[in-house]
Amino acid sequence: MSDQINTRRRRLLGTAVAGISLLDLGLSGLAHAQSGETAGNTKTATRVASFENIRQVNAGTLSISYAEAGPRNGPVVILLHGWPYDIYSFAEVTPLLVAAGYRVIVPYLRGYGPTRFLSADTPRNGQQAVVAVDIIALMDALKIDKAVLGGFDWGARTVNIIAALWPERCKAMVSVSGYLIGSQEANRAPLPPKAELTWWYQFYFATERGYAGYDANRHDFNKLIWHTASPKWNFDDATYERTAESFRNPDHVAVVIHNYRWRLGLANGEPQYDEIEKRLAMAPTISVPTITMEGDANGAAHPDPAAYAKKFTGRYQHRDIGGGIGHNLPQEAPKAFAEAVIDVVRL
Repeated sequence: MSDQINTRRRRLLGTAVAGISLLDLGLSGLAHAQSGETAGNTKTATRVASFENIRQVNAGTLSISYAEAGPRNGPVVILLHGWPYDIYSFAEVTPLLVAAGYRVIVPYLRGYGPTRFLSADTPRNGQQAVVAVDIIALMDALKIDKAVLGGFDWGARTVNIIAALWPERCKAMVSVSGYLIGSQEANRAPLPPKAELTWWYQFYFATERGYAGYDANRHDFNKLIWHTASPKWNFDDATYERTAESFRNPDHVAVVIHNYRWRLGLANGEPQYDEIEKRLAMAPTISVPTITMEGDANGAAHPDPAAYAKKFTGRYQHRDIGGGIGHNLPQEAPKAFAEAVIDVVRL
């Protein structure tokens, strides 16, 4: 694998503390960031944390861009975002974990931010297996044998897959919305009308009009998703624009569209991942220590915790987070998410 290189520094627009690094932010940053909380969870529109240390490494089929903070010899936590979000979902989680002694790795998934495909010939594939393979490749490139994994949305599905199929690489797991491993076969079954309505964008993406529409309007489209998935989160424009930059990735649209078309069986995956998908289609259980979480105002489609509790056969706990917390739980309730990461290894 190639050597890691610092590629750039990013700042939160419009903040007076843009020069503060994560390593210096610590708990003082938490006190500022969580002013205006309800029940210990962030609802304020103000955002102060910013990643200073952005690196790049060749891993598998990608050149993966990732944020890193904390001691090099500390226990490793890898945090994974979903769609349509990016590494800044964990900007306020990270200093809390650094203060607890963790080395924190937060990668941009394929199709986001500065992460790039190494070859123009590689399919812009978004199937569930390939994202997990990407993260295993990242761990190999960084010589990380085992880590605590945490995520939401696509990130939660990815940590589920790694914990289920490669438990030797996963010390423990925090998963927002629980167990999200699926299959094309399972997705053939229709849902009740109200549930289908929450997946409206999936059906839009199934059409060529949807592909063109998302390509042309990804900025406003994804802002709409933020509002509907987290209806009580009063994020400001600067917070959204910071993440919206990640959607400018030249492969973003192709990866997102393929992901949702693959789920419905409208697009093929790559043959080399067929065996992994067969194993995932059996809905494997997860034995590593796990905390699942759910916000009380999640406007996105998500399963009921009772529906997946038995999928976790090891030490397990579920936490409901109140105070108007939506789909982007780590960014909306960073203290609660960081506490779960710290607590999960102690279950």
